[in-house]
Amino acid sequence: MTHRFDKIGVVGAGWMGTMMAFLFSEHDSQVSLYDISSEEIERVREIISDSPQHANKIRTFDPHRIDSFVMSLRNDKDQTPRLFVFSLPHGEAVDKAIDSLSKHFRPGDIIIDGGNEWYRNTDRRQMELMKHGVHLIGCGVSGGYQSARHGPSLSPGGDHDVLKNILPQMKEWAAKDQMGNPCVTMIGPGGSGHYVKMIHNGIEQGMLGVLNEVWEMLFKCLHTNLDDLSKIFEGWAASGELKNNFLVSIGADICSQKKQDERGHILNEVQDKVVQDADNSEGTGVWTVMEAAKRHVSTPTIAASHFLRIASANRAERLKIFELVGGMISGAKKQHVDDQDRPGVIEDLRQAVYCGFLASYIQGMNLLSRANKDESWKIQLSEVVRIWRNGCIIRSDHIADLFQPIYQHNQELQNILTEKKVIEEIQRTYPSLKRTVQRGLEWDSHMPSLTASMEYLKYCGGRQLPTQFMEAQLDYFGAHSYDRKCEGPGTVKKGAHHHEWKPA
Repeated sequence: MTHRFDKIGVVGAGWMGTMMAFLFSEHDSQVSLYDISSEEIERVREIISDSPQHANKIRTFDPHRIDSFVMSLRNDKDQTPRLFVFSLPHGEAVDKAIDSLSKHFRPGDIIIDGGNEWYRNTDRRQMELMKHGVHLIGCGVSGGYQSARHGPSLSPGGDHDVLKNILPQMKEWAAKDQMGNPCVTMIGPGGSGHYVKMIHNGIEQGMLGVLNEVWEMLFKCLHTNLDDLSKIFEGWAASGELKNNFLVSIGADICSQKKQDERGHILNEVQDKVVQDADNSEGTGVWTVMEAAKRHVSTPTIAASHFLRIASANRAERLKIFELVGGMISGAKKQHVDDQDRPGVIEDLRQAVYCGFLASYIQGMNLLSRANKDESWKIQLSEVVRIWRNGCIIRSDHIADLFQPIYQHNQELQNILTEKKVIEEIQRTYPSLKRTVQRGLEWDSHMPSLTASMEYLKYCGGRQLPTQFMEAQLDYFGAHSYDRKCEGPGTVKKGAHHHEWKPA
């Protein structure tokens, strides 16, 4: 039996929490919004004052009024379970929120943790809260604050019966795909919902890396002005392999937007550093790279983009190195491309973006598949692809159309790169990726994600890799042993043979 929550308590009045409060209020719920920051609460009150239709549906509570916040969620039947939605930074902030509310919780209460959280923290909190009869659902909320306002992609994980209870209401909140289906599903037990969101953000990170590298080649090497670049991205997002791709679509918007005085583009004022990984305000990229290493899944597109972001964060340090190195490896330089060759170069860039996006998606899904097997979560991978069709940052129609039926046929597939239809897409677009990388090398363009994507596809299908020599070296100094070629491909375990290359 499902229960509809007419009152919802939102903890965290940042942009995501505020926008979710507006979303809930528009689906016939009274919303109480609490935050430990008076500044955040005042900001929300200003927003509400400009939106009279929400004034009667959203109540705000100052930091010292947590008791009143909880009391506002009372129903006529006093023992009815209450719903709390957290929108907080990962880690300590969530633990503190639970501690501050602990004396108010009662059996049957439900917490939806809608932040980006490390899945093991979610596992721990679920077990601790269950001792008191309180249920915690770890839920990925994708799509940024705009989607939180109008309908995000949701990936809830936790107790099956609790998920079944709240799913109908979550379907109302969620984005809808092109067929009108809500972009939410019951992911699985424990912290699986937050793990899926981590994978989403890892794929997103790889895609961002690929697209920003192609943007540099268009803007700095081909000297395409931003208005024309916006039209290029707009065309890419209108049809073909990148149709309806979220990142390409917003790229067109970003390139076109000018300052209020119309004397230049806003983008030209943006500093070239991404700090959210380096300052620990965002953990999903770090966790994805860690998980890939731990679970032995190759994710170089995602990792290369991550390390570019890390290096970008400390601009002052980069400038010191630049002074020492000079112009030799300083970065992208303007190139001359004949007018008749320019359309072909731009088409190669488009195909390279798609191929790089495909590589990132493959890597993320392979990592999710491995974790799904390791943790016995029984996640329906086809459903994960389905809920990413709208309301999220990695929305990409062509890739979803390719991947979803493959996983519907085989939910336990460990490496989607072994599928013929995926390989056909790689074969078709890899030449453009390779030509783009070749040009980028000649033009001194920054392209860690593009080169990582190319090398990933090359070594994953490599019949003979240089690791033959590495294996021999490992055996030389570490007696690690090896397999012999004459014995076939072997298995993923230590070989049976050792050669005494040099006696100790």
